[in-house]
Amino acid sequence: MRIRAPEDPLFDPISFGRRGPGRRDRLSPAHIEQIVRTVSRTPEVMVKVLPSAANSASAVRKHLAYVGRNGEVELETDDGRHLEDRDAAADLIEDWDLDLAECQAAAGRPQGGPAPKLVHKLVFSMPAGTPADRVLRATQAFCREQWALKHRYAMALHTDEPHPHVHVIVKAVSEQGERLDIRKATLRDWREAFAVHLRRVGVPANATPRVVRGETRPRKSDAFYRAARRGASTHMYTRIDKAAAAGSVPDRPEALAIRQVRESRRALERGWLAVSDALRNQGATRHADETQRFVQSLPPARTEREWLRAEQVERAQSTRAQDRERAR
Repeated sequence: MRIRAPEDPLFDPISFGRRGPGRRDRLSPAHIEQIVRTVSRTPEVMVKVLPSAANSASAVRKHLAYVGRNGEVELETDDGRHLEDRDAAADLIEDWDLDLAECQAAAGRPQGGPAPKLVHKLVFSMPAGTPADRVLRATQAFCREQWALKHRYAMALHTDEPHPHVHVIVKAVSEQGERLDIRKATLRDWREAFAVHLRRVGVPANATPRVVRGETRPRKSDAFYRAARRGASTHMYTRIDKAAAAGSVPDRPEALAIRQVRESRRALERGWLAVSDALRNQGATRHADETQRFVQSLPPARTEREWLRAEQVERAQSTRAQDRERAR
């Protein structure tokens, strides 16, 4: 976990746990606030980059039309306009000069090289039950802070799924000619900033890496998740079949993966327990107890195969329970 306040260095509880006995390092108020949010399982923000269909004006036009639901959902732009008509996507393509940008990119790239992105397609979301209007306000504040008077952008709030989320389309090249590159560190910083803006509008929000929360279950892409939820993911079936075929005796690669997962979990637990000790030394007994309970309630440390086998067992048990219920 990297916990950062303006006046604080980066803080990593796993490293904190390696410092050995006898250390009496003090945790700053900002660190303690972050720890309390994490161990109390404050909802985690999500900032995601959609990877495809962003390197041609026609693809961007289709995405803008999708985000605006062909005029049924309002598109809000960086210059304060609110567009709600079927021509909004085409108008933005023209306003942002994306046709020209596409031609310039094509002329400047090597023969046969990939076309650079014209825009970045982002999604800012929170779990179900979060007030949608506050998610929108936090996203608006985030975008102004990051890109005002630099990168052109448009956004739309979607509430057609349980979790409120805002689609943001950002022009990749700024008005000053600088290209926006998104790296892992960029996304980490954006998550932290988005969480700050949510807290400012009264929404409890946290931004920590999954590993700090003991999450080892593999993450799925949106398309993969939707297909799996419909029962239509052949990729998921293939992975489940392979996991089942592997049986309970792991092969060498799986045994290595299991060992790595278990060692990482032990290091994580040592780190959090060291944090608990530091809190207790500073008189924060209640927070120290909460941290210990957090360690005890971490999700199982499993490899992907182990998660898939566990899901298969759960489905079989659920099916048997349903069969017994119908037989009554």
